[in-house]
Amino acid sequence: MLGLLAAATPALGLAPSLAADESQSPAGLGVCKDSYGIAWGAARSNPPGAPFHDAIGFLEYCHRLGAGGIQIGLGAAGSEDAARLRAKAEAWRMFVEVQVGLPRKPADVPRFEAEVRAARQAGAEVVRGVAPGGRRYEAFDSAEALRRFVAQARECLALAEPVLKKHRVRLALENHKDWRVGELLDVLKRLGSPQVGVCVDTGNSIALMEDPMSVVVAYAPWAVSVHLKDMAVAECEAGFLLSEVPLGEGFLDLPKMVGALRRAVPKIRFSLEMITRDPLQVPCLSAKYWATMEDVPASRFAQGLAMIRASAAKKPLPRVAGLSLQEKLHAEDQNVRKSLAYAREHLGL
Repeated sequence: MLGLLAAATPALGLAPSLAADESQSPAGLGVCKDSYGIAWGAARSNPPGAPFHDAIGFLEYCHRLGAGGIQIGLGAAGSEDAARLRAKAEAWRMFVEVQVGLPRKPADVPRFEAEVRAARQAGAEVVRGVAPGGRRYEAFDSAEALRRFVAQARECLALAEPVLKKHRVRLALENHKDWRVGELLDVLKRLGSPQVGVCVDTGNSIALMEDPMSVVVAYAPWAVSVHLKDMAVAECEAGFLLSEVPLGEGFLDLPKMVGALRRAVPKIRFSLEMITRDPLQVPCLSAKYWATMEDVPASRFAQGLAMIRASAAKKPLPRVAGLSLQEKLHAEDQNVRKSLAYAREHLGL
């Protein structure tokens, strides 16, 4: 695998087109770590020739691509490493947002505070987190299981909020494939803290049969950060397939979404989350899928299914299974490059 990574390096780090981007002013669109999940996985052992293997290397790589910033996990990074990251980001006028793990119990608070402190030292004003669950239709098989998840999420936020306030950092809680709009907004309203808002993911809620534009509009006043992505769908026997695709190649109305978010929060920062992988199966025709959505009327399901059918991709959804590591790395890099180019040309990012 390391040999393949070294062979793929020209496509990732040394291409002339990358060097030519050095003179461009940074685009507004940042890049999430997950947009390079394959490269990060391959580079964990820090092989020679890897395009990046730490946060500073990732920042440098994204700078050469012309990105406006990064969203990355730092853990409890040392103050010197965090300061170096901040210095480079400020020199390039790039933003840094940090992914953190929320505390599930009081014993987790010191670890969480160390992560928040490192984020602040790196110049981040926003940290992104997810509730301690998973894909709703995979993780939970009953309404009671979902209620326990919501209760635990509230406990997590109650533990996290004083730390966020102390360090003057805002938490962007992502609408992962766990929350429907009304549920997440109810949790935030009950918490009632200016320190906690939403990381608005433009594609995730499709998995819960919610209209993506309506989701963005509902979350916009609560937006703290944005995971910008485009999506493609196709029907399958169990329900439908859901796939991230380069910006502009899916069915989302990205200009309208970006406009709605900017009107609500003019200085909101957008980060690309273009995950290169096989399509996810959303089994919306199974009993387990609906076990946690007993209050969703049949009309909503019908509307969601109609949306999937009307938006079905005209060509097969992208897949990476069966590709070599070098081919996967190249596909991932091209997906990000295409998305950044689209954002500059069509979204003003």
